[in-house]
Amino acid sequence: MALQQIYRTSLSLLTDLYQLTMAYGYWKNGMAEREAVFHLYFRKNPFGGGYTIAAGLEHAIQYLQELRFTADDIAYLASLKGSEGKPLFKQGFLDYLQQMEFTCDVDAIPEGTVVFPSEPLVRVKGPLLQAQLIETPLLTIVNFETLIATKAARIKEAAKGDTVIEFGMRRAQGIDGSLSAARAAYIGGADATSNLLAGQLYNIPVKGTHAHSWIQSFDSEEEAFEAYGTAFPQDSVFLVDTYDTLEGVKKAIKVAQKLAPKGFIFGGIRLDSGDLTYLSQQARKLLDAAGFTDTSIVASNDLDEHLITHLKQEGAKINIWGVGTKMITAYDQPALGGVYKLAAIKNDAWEYKIKLSEQLVKTSNPGILQVRRFYNEQRYLADMIYNELEPLPPQPQLVDPLDATRRKSLEPTAKYKDLLVPIFKKGQLKYKLPDLPSIKAHTLQEVSNLHESIRRYLNPHSYPAGLESGLHQFKMDLILKLREAEK
Repeated sequence: MALQQIYRTSLSLLTDLYQLTMAYGYWKNGMAEREAVFHLYFRKNPFGGGYTIAAGLEHAIQYLQELRFTADDIAYLASLKGSEGKPLFKQGFLDYLQQMEFTCDVDAIPEGTVVFPSEPLVRVKGPLLQAQLIETPLLTIVNFETLIATKAARIKEAAKGDTVIEFGMRRAQGIDGSLSAARAAYIGGADATSNLLAGQLYNIPVKGTHAHSWIQSFDSEEEAFEAYGTAFPQDSVFLVDTYDTLEGVKKAIKVAQKLAPKGFIFGGIRLDSGDLTYLSQQARKLLDAAGFTDTSIVASNDLDEHLITHLKQEGAKINIWGVGTKMITAYDQPALGGVYKLAAIKNDAWEYKIKLSEQLVKTSNPGILQVRRFYNEQRYLADMIYNELEPLPPQPQLVDPLDATRRKSLEPTAKYKDLLVPIFKKGQLKYKLPDLPSIKAHTLQEVSNLHESIRRYLNPHSYPAGLESGLHQFKMDLILKLREAEK
């Protein structure tokens, strides 16, 4: 599904103005074609968690495949004026943009992979102007979908194998927010969505029940259930809390018994308010006593991983979770905070670049970076960020980027895999996109490869992810050199 099916206009201007002004500056200074390397990464796991799920790569690929400036784009840029009322951009620059073709190399970590702070999710190498232009769109795609996929993975983990349905479209951040979030939630572990357009575009299973207004449209609750059950004899889930929840359950049972001779299958009831533990327990007793032992109990009502965990600990008899607002909006953390930083630029040879800050966490990492993951038969052991252009020692050691006293040595015989894989080579797509069910399955496997202490929600253990010791030392030397030069 191409993004242009949703947005039938060029997306090349889906960026910040300063990307174009920098591009113009590079062009004017003869730097446009100079080779550069940028990394997209984040600084802290979201939701106070111990891991993050990479997502958004497919949309990023689709964006880059369509990256070209149309006549309408150029006309709009030509209309922009500077403070003196003169054109902001010279015609020669606009001609350059209109003729530009995307020729960068792009490597990325596949969607559904567990990732950690400072690890490049995307690495872009190519002409400086092109690599700069794509900063904002890559961030807006990868940041949001990674955030939602991570939230969904946490919720699926809390559900302990139960079905999770994404119910959040009406609370989403606009049209695109509802669509890309539905996709990301499915990657993270949601089993279905209520969003029909997302179902159509991404081939995600769709599920839903009915609203309270259905019940209110009839003279009685019982009449409403019977009408719905007659309309959907194989697919009925009755919303039972419009007036009195347990009385609603009893009426739903009565209707199901009445319709059973006609082939009706009592799929489930939905609880959307009240004490979900107590009500689900009482509803289960009523359903079982009536012989509807296979009838599901669906719960909604501002659920998240914490409330689901609490309800399960209390013994709630819920086996399908409809999660809306708090998943689709990443309610408790609205942004991932990913960044896109220049790490190297080529003159005759590569020159490594670093962005300094008074906060160590905001100081970037230099080099042409790759992420190596070490593992054994049971689980993942550690991740090492290293410079591809520098040789590695026989027994590598990783250093915590925020605490150099925390180090971990890795056995020379340890199994490993490098996470960044080729996506584009000279602007040509080299990556075979997996389907969404495969990405979702990958997510579930990835999370299971983490120790349970890293997966917990409160005070998770810190997964060892850091810089290769030689890279760390080079970074420290470069920081000192730059600070000395600035005196």
